[in-house]
Amino acid sequence: MAFAAMALMGCQQKNPFFNYQNWNTPHGTYPFNDIKVEHYMPAFEEGMKQGLAEIDAIVANTEEPTFENTIEAYTNSGHLLEVVASCFYNLASAETNEQMQELEVELSPKLSEYSTTIRLNEGLFQRIKAVYDQRESLDLNPEQRKLLDDIYEGFANNGANLSPEGKEQLRELSMRLSNLTTAYGQNVLKATNAWTYLVTDENDLSGLNDDTKAMMKANAEKQGQEGWLMDLKPTTYIPFMKDCDNRALREKLYMAYNSRCVGGEFDNTANIVEIANTRLQLAKLFDKPTYAVKSLHKTCAEKQETVMSFLDQLRDAYMPAARKEMKELQEYAQSIGFKGQIQPWDFSYYSKKLKDAKYSISDDVLRPYFELEAVKQGVFGLAKRLYGLTFVENKNIQVYHPEVCAYEVFDAEGNFVAVYYADFHPREGKRGGAWMNDFKPQWREKDGTDSRPHIVNVMNFTRPVQADAEGKGGKPALLTYDEVRTFLHEFGHGLHGMLTKCQYAALSGTNVPRDFVELPSQFNENFIDEKEFLDTFAKHYEDGNALPQELLDKMHASQTYHAAYACVRQLSFGYLDMAWHTLTAPFEVKKDTLAEVIAFGNKAMEQVQVMPDIPGTQMETAFTHIFSGGYAAGYYSYKWSELLDADAFAQFQAAKLERGSIFDQQEADLFRTNILERGGTEEPMALYRRFRGGEPTIDALLKRDGLK
Repeated sequence: MAFAAMALMGCQQKNPFFNYQNWNTPHGTYPFNDIKVEHYMPAFEEGMKQGLAEIDAIVANTEEPTFENTIEAYTNSGHLLEVVASCFYNLASAETNEQMQELEVELSPKLSEYSTTIRLNEGLFQRIKAVYDQRESLDLNPEQRKLLDDIYEGFANNGANLSPEGKEQLRELSMRLSNLTTAYGQNVLKATNAWTYLVTDENDLSGLNDDTKAMMKANAEKQGQEGWLMDLKPTTYIPFMKDCDNRALREKLYMAYNSRCVGGEFDNTANIVEIANTRLQLAKLFDKPTYAVKSLHKTCAEKQETVMSFLDQLRDAYMPAARKEMKELQEYAQSIGFKGQIQPWDFSYYSKKLKDAKYSISDDVLRPYFELEAVKQGVFGLAKRLYGLTFVENKNIQVYHPEVCAYEVFDAEGNFVAVYYADFHPREGKRGGAWMNDFKPQWREKDGTDSRPHIVNVMNFTRPVQADAEGKGGKPALLTYDEVRTFLHEFGHGLHGMLTKCQYAALSGTNVPRDFVELPSQFNENFIDEKEFLDTFAKHYEDGNALPQELLDKMHASQTYHAAYACVRQLSFGYLDMAWHTLTAPFEVKKDTLAEVIAFGNKAMEQVQVMPDIPGTQMETAFTHIFSGGYAAGYYSYKWSELLDADAFAQFQAAKLERGSIFDQQEADLFRTNILERGGTEEPMALYRRFRGGEPTIDALLKRDGLK
């Protein structure tokens, strides 16, 4: 055997990815303890090599193209690459480091080239087209037909019908866009991690609760400093803006957070222009007038005009109420001694004070009833009551960080459903926010075996407070009301991933249009306002007493508080997104990129602006959802899904009135079988109509927000 071949074999034997079919772990989960950064690149390269070889084998097949030898063979190709990429990109968000960030930059053009090479493979497309052209005569089940349609349209919409020159241009544009979006996202992460400010006088932290101050003190100690360290992570930013009495520090933190990547070392303004213009070039390549027109194909909304009409409808319904809310807040602030106009760094602070004054309820009052372990059991219990699921921790399942917990999930009959990873707290190397993803999707093998999914929820919740040297002052992780809602939201995505029952991984779980994917998550949030659910877990962590009825009543009364402001804030992001992605001509910088990008963004959002613009700040420079995530021309989908979730939950509320429980089994079964299990196997609105029995309306949303 040649030395090079022997060396390669030795490398493969040491690299766990090359033995993924035989991982000796529960349910074939990732052996995280064995995976090192140096394993990724060789595995990526081998995965791409194998993937291209599998594509070549499909093209070289001398048999007539069939669904099995072309469509199924294509959808099953590149499995090693998927295994490696799933691990790498999950950890690139939840447990990254400088090496992985460098590798991410290096990988971006390679993976773009790989996917473009496949998309533009003429021989492959001709075989796919041959099967597609005879689709009416084939004996396919609905899911196979949907897979065929999606694959054909995916190729057609990604350049398969382009001229050779057009295909080469697409290759160049795709690689450029990949590099730009990667650079954009890394700038945001670096800018977020780069900013800290040390507070040395505890009096400057007046208003903050002891837990937040203890966390900030621990942050300072980790940096070898004495005092309280401010940073831009949500666990600092959110409570600071709500609670800190020091207006100057609130302004300082607001400006730092909202000026991330606005000029300076991590400036993203040029990236924004290049990303938007590159996306427009892609659209023009396909004879589409805007990127939004191209992007909205196969979504629930389908058309650019539908999205704009939807945003306008909500704007007209909510803006009068939002202005009224701001007027009330301004008057309240002045009544307690504030002078001048409410600024953005004042909003959360006075909003909380007014809410407390109106409803006498605050995060500090509610936190003791939302201890993380109890909340976790409550959320798991909701899944058991609705869908019969049980979560059992399994410490033999390896995790990518010691704080991560791994569970086996079983159904009511004791059948294995999924592996579920939960990652709750912020740390260096984890980006902010909360999300769901899969380490392994669900599919059915050729012999009918159901290969079940491995799902992860990643959050950034308040940490426990460690006891001092004398064992005093320690507290468990106590969540805010919003953090509990976030848990329910991401767990709703998790249920979508765990309960799926599909034939093909490409259609399973959350592989649905982006304006449908938020339905299960936002639907799940609704239970936080139900006493029947809260009574199952919301008990004081010290005395075990249930959340008092008085607090429950105040919680319910406060649910519509500043709902109009929250809506128009989301609309501002939606309008901003659509402005950048409905350009019909390239964005041309005439003189000053920074100033012109800011002016463009401000103009897009001005129709739903209820507070002053602040010079030096801008949303889109750190708007990762649309400039480095998957929501370009799709941010409206959060409100669209909110429309659906309000309409869907109204069905459960009607069932509660009729049959006595919000955990209604009849409705839960309908939601599970028509929404959660079906993935992308049918058009989403067909699934929704089957569950609901008709079209959704805005009425339930307006009613929930107190506007009707």
